Amino acid sequence: MFLLDRLFRKFIQLGELVVTDARGKQYRYGSRQAGRPDVAIRLTDSATPRKMALNLALGAGEAFMDGRLVIERGDVRNLVDLVTYNLRWERSNTARFALWRQAAVAAWIDQRNFERRAKRNVAHHYDLDDRLYDLFLDPHRQYSCAYWAPGVETLEAAQEAKLAHIAAKLDLKPGCRVLDIGCGWGGLARYLHRHTGAAVLGVTLSEEQLKYARAETARQGMAEHVKFELVDYRRVEGQFDRIVSVGMFEHVGLPNYRTYFETIERLLAPDGVALVHTIARADGPGATDPWAAKYIFPGGYSPAVSQIIPHIEKSWMWITDMEVLRLHYAHTIDAWYDRCVARRAEIEALYDARFFRMWTFYLAAARAAFINDGHMNVQIQLAKKRDVLPLTRDYIAEIEKGFAPQVAALGRTAAAR
Repeated sequence: MFLLDRLFRKFIQLGELVVTDARGKQYRYGSRQAGRPDVAIRLTDSATPRKMALNLALGAGEAFMDGRLVIERGDVRNLVDLVTYNLRWERSNTARFALWRQAAVAAWIDQRNFERRAKRNVAHHYDLDDRLYDLFLDPHRQYSCAYWAPGVETLEAAQEAKLAHIAAKLDLKPGCRVLDIGCGWGGLARYLHRHTGAAVLGVTLSEEQLKYARAETARQGMAEHVKFELVDYRRVEGQFDRIVSVGMFEHVGLPNYRTYFETIERLLAPDGVALVHTIARADGPGATDPWAAKYIFPGGYSPAVSQIIPHIEKSWMWITDMEVLRLHYAHTIDAWYDRCVARRAEIEALYDARFFRMWTFYLAAARAAFINDGHMNVQIQLAKKRDVLPLTRDYIAEIEKGFAPQVAALGRTAAAR
């Protein structure tokens, strides 16, 4: 415990953490504070404290998965919140730098998503059992940040509001042909066709997502106008009036950013509009923590805005709008976490208890990135020409008004359930 004790004494100040080691000795860190969780954990062997001290994210994550770190007061969301709050991204928080940027070199290597590796990385996370995602996602299967507009209180309504917000920013016209890069299970593609009549091509590298997207689209009678292909975005041909990419850019890999935006520019019609929705960092360039890179998103990386913009500049496209969504993803992940905990028995029946612990640790860590670290979401609207969209943002709100009744109805329906 010597190394871990020194580490915790250095940075845990706000909120109380009680650690019991394998010999039964108890250590206390920090102090109780209103609004901050108090957590007690037990470490079941003598090797775990050293592993945690040498690499806190990887050591703690693996110990929790394996049952070597047992939470005796609070839950994993409380534990991760307590630790990350004490390492929060604030100028005055000097403790943060003790663990900052541990894995930059390894992350750079991990982000080199060549086409074959990109498909393997996608399969690692998105080719899990379909029934898992049905247990905690909304009916559209939106596995990305929702939009918690004023008055929106349920996950279903927030995801509906997100789809409406994106559709409004795309400013779709009759007869538009849309490309959805990283289309997931096809919920956005179907939404755009249903509400605007657009013809949509969705591309993905997940075979399981492709099967679901095609089957569900056929079931809803849209297969003639909404199509899906298993293809790398770099291999797409043709011209599209609108291009949208939601929650996919995090998997592109920093070395491929220039190719990504040049591909959008190549595929976008002269009067076209594109929208990229992605996690980003307010705190500058960083690295994916080694636990998440190993178990959740191999090859994934959430970039700083400063790492995105230069590649847009080189692609000769205009940034016609950029919106920062700060806490929206934290609220979304909270809803996912609560639903996963409520369906624990079903998740463990699909996989096992170790998987459930891994999954909840992932959600707890992801949530903490948005409430304590420098993560946020951005929606970047792009165009080849400076005059293809109205001069002000007012048109976005005007278009969204047409979707408001559906959003409100979903909120009432979910609340009733």
